[in-house]
Amino acid sequence: MKQVFSNPVLVKEIKLRFRSPKSFIGILFYLIAMCIFVFGFILLTTQFSGTGYFRPEESFFMFTMLTYIQLGLILFITPGLTAGAISSEREKQTLNILLTTAQTSFQIIFGKLTSSIAFLLLLLIAGLPIYSMVFLFGGVSPGQLGIIFLYFFLTMLAIGSIGIMYSTIIRKTIVSMIATYGTMIFLSAVTGFIYLVITGMNTMVSGSLSSSPVGHFFASINPVVLVLTLVSPGSDTFITDTTKVDFPIWAGYAIFYICISTLAIFISVKKLRVNMKRTK
Repeated sequence: MKQVFSNPVLVKEIKLRFRSPKSFIGILFYLIAMCIFVFGFILLTTQFSGTGYFRPEESFFMFTMLTYIQLGLILFITPGLTAGAISSEREKQTLNILLTTAQTSFQIIFGKLTSSIAFLLLLLIAGLPIYSMVFLFGGVSPGQLGIIFLYFFLTMLAIGSIGIMYSTIIRKTIVSMIATYGTMIFLSAVTGFIYLVITGMNTMVSGSLSSSPVGHFFASINPVVLVLTLVSPGSDTFITDTTKVDFPIWAGYAIFYICISTLAIFISVKKLRVNMKRTK
């Protein structure tokens, strides 16, 4: 374990990423945008409500909006950070040199993946003080925020692993990035559309609102549906009631994305040196 966390690839990637002025400029603009949204939302809400104060239900709505903004940040930035991790080394013709070192394939993949996730975690943690302003007005518990951030981390890990896998098996960075974004769109949008189609078809046949175990599966792997069930505890009972599958959304999501992350990392490790042998 010590060799994994002290490998030179991880140290180099973290130094390059965190010493770049662009990274901190990006964080600065992200925090400015968050502040504008939060304080603007509070100002507009208190003015238009006519009460002069921020109510717990309004705080909960702001919390929901911030959560979906964070989810969108994860879904659209993670592929850009990981989809070129290996393919860019190949295009710069530095991958051969990297593979001649004493680092194992797992250490290389782990270093690339961890450095990308570390930057995203820094981005989320930097916005945590602004995010936590909802506690001043009530409507949200700290435990709820902790669970949401835990699933954010799992989502980052899964999408990052998929990006690393495509970057390993695909030679061109642009193609790898397209494949990663395509997979992200499928998981976040297409799965939700499939669930709605299945639910609509079953409702037409049965005459009442209902879905199927297949529809429950597609709802369980959709990040948007998961966030909805986390910010509104008990809302997953609606999907459970319509599908007659007594299995919580959060459990299905965790199992699916842990398996996806493990499989993607395994494929990346196995294919890293195989692809290099074919190019020699």
